[in-house]
Parts: sequence; structure tokens; C-alpha cells
Amino acid sequence: MKNNKISGSICWESPSNIALVKYWGKKGRQLPRNPSVSMSLKNSITRTKLDYEPKKIGDQLSFLFEGKREVSFENRIVKWFDRLANEFDFLSDFTFFISSENTFPHSTGIASSASAMSSLALCLCSLEEEVLGVHKDESEFFQKASRIARLGSGSASRSVYGGFAAWGKTNSFSKSSDEFAVSCSKQVNPVFQDFQDAILLVSSEKKEVSSTVGHQLMENHPYAEARYAQANDNFENLLDILRSGDLNAFIEILENEALSLHGLMMNSSPSFTLMKPNTLELIDRIRSYRKTHNVPLGFTLDAGPNIHLLFPKLEKKRVLPFIESELVPLLENGKYILDEAGSGPKKIKK
Repeated sequence: MKNNKISGSICWESPSNIALVKYWGKKGRQLPRNPSVSMSLKNSITRTKLDYEPKKIGDQLSFLFEGKREVSFENRIVKWFDRLANEFDFLSDFTFFISSENTFPHSTGIASSASAMSSLALCLCSLEEEVLGVHKDESEFFQKASRIARLGSGSASRSVYGGFAAWGKTNSFSKSSDEFAVSCSKQVNPVFQDFQDAILLVSSEKKEVSSTVGHQLMENHPYAEARYAQANDNFENLLDILRSGDLNAFIEILENEALSLHGLMMNSSPSFTLMKPNTLELIDRIRSYRKTHNVPLGFTLDAGPNIHLLFPKLEKKRVLPFIESELVPLLENGKYILDEAGSGPKKIKK
């Protein structure tokens, strides 16, 4: 198929997400060893613009991040496009000019690969509709975008949905799949629908071990099977909690998952520790404040030292003064980002 006369531009913005039940460990072609659940954010987004024109001799694509060429991510996209050749057989017909920008800074505990790869996957699915002139219904469109995004970044599969999304096959959720994520927001209790996420910035240093390497270390991990069983139990329990609105049970699973993730890192071979001294001090202060003031707030972490502090919007007037007085002195340059549950990706009109 040759598209010698087709050129155009497509733009999508897509959110990052924070995993509540973590996926840690892969199998096969970017498939998860255990199911996961995440909350997509509102303000922490990547906006990606895909310009395309008929293929000429030379590079298949170029990639600019916030106006500057980013060679390492460009190479990652090239490899991803190669894996997508059977999905989109028209990719070789075009030269692509991709530009991307974030609303959030790097190395802040916000999963930029999730928002970046999901926004680009949505661009590709829109491109397919433009090239072939065939439009999928909404659910089919986003399911394909999730599956495509997964091949670039596992967590990106969840970012094509707003609110709460689940990824990974499990008997406790009939719609679940290893191939793509699905929304699980319809029956979520109202208390979670505008949940707040204060991202506490402990360190902006590049982490010493990539998530890719961390996933690989689960292959021979002595606690791998116990972890996958734990994640399945937490997944099943969390779905019930999201429906019921039980904040205390939510916090218990939230923190258990975060500390299990970091425990796995510390027990892997080679071992690595991503939490910093101030991370541990923040955890102590959060737990103390919760106990003393009976405020339902809890923490989680991704594979890094920065903390996501989650709490109901109704508690915002109590929690923000606590952050400012007790937590800000422990943060790098006193910085944190206030975000909340979001409604998902948006296509930007030309």
C-alpha cells in the first residue's frame, strides 16, 4: 500500500497514571506477571503531535521533546514502530515528525513513559483511521490504543483511560486481559472519583536502576511467586474497596503495595535501594499525622524515592497545611506537585 498523496497532522494529550496495585515482572511480549490497577492523573500529561508525509529517502522519523531532539527516546520509538509493522502496515509509507511536551518535570515520580507512549499510540490509531478511512467505535479504538501502547511501555496501557484502569488477566475481573488495559471506573465510589495526589519531590536525581532492569530481576527473584500471589489478592480486594469506598482498607493496600515493591528491589540480586532517608522520614510523618488527626491519607511510590500522597478532596483543607508545615522542609527545594484523578486522554483539534 502506498499513500503517496496523504499528509497531515494529529495531536493527542494523554495522562500519566499512578499504580495502586503494582505490576513488577514481565513475560512474553511485554505481558505482566500480575494484574495491576492505576489512577490516571488530571494535570500531569504529555501532549504529542504526529506530523506525517509520504516517505522519502532518509530517516523514518524524527523526535523532538520540548523543542530539542531526544535521540535515545527517538531510537526507542523506532524500535517500537518496527514491532508495530504487522499492526499498521502503512507505517513504512510515511516519514514522521513527532514532537512532544510534558506539563510536568522529569524525574519527579511521574511516569512519563506512560503518558508519552499512550499519547503516541492514540495518534497512531487516529492515523490508521485517516489512512484507511475506517472508524472504530470508541471502545474498540481505545482498546487497540491500549494494546499498542503496552508494546511501548506496560504502564502506558492504562493511561488511555481516565479514572481507574486495570491491566493483567485475573479470574477476579472478567473483562481483564494481559494484552490491554480496561477501565474499571463505572462502579467506583464517589469518594475516589476526585481523589487528590500530592507528589512529594524528594530527589530529582536519575534513578540508579531502570524499571526495565527491575522487571528483569524478578525472573530469578526468591520471592517472585509469593509476590504474584500477593498482587492477585490485593487486586481482588482493591476492586471491592473501590466500589465500597472503604478508605482505611484502601490505604492499607496502597501502602502495602508500595513497600512490597521496594522490598522486592532490596531483595533482588543485585540489590538496589531507591528510597532516600527523607523518603522514610516522610512516611513516618504521614503515618503519625494520620493516626493523630484521624485523616484518611496514604502514600505510594513507584520505582523511585518520590512519594504520592493520596487523599479525598474533602480533606484538602486539612492536608495542604500539613504538607506545607511538616513535609515541605524534607523535599528537594521544597517542591511538590498537586494533582488529582483525571478524565483521560483528549484529541486536540487542529
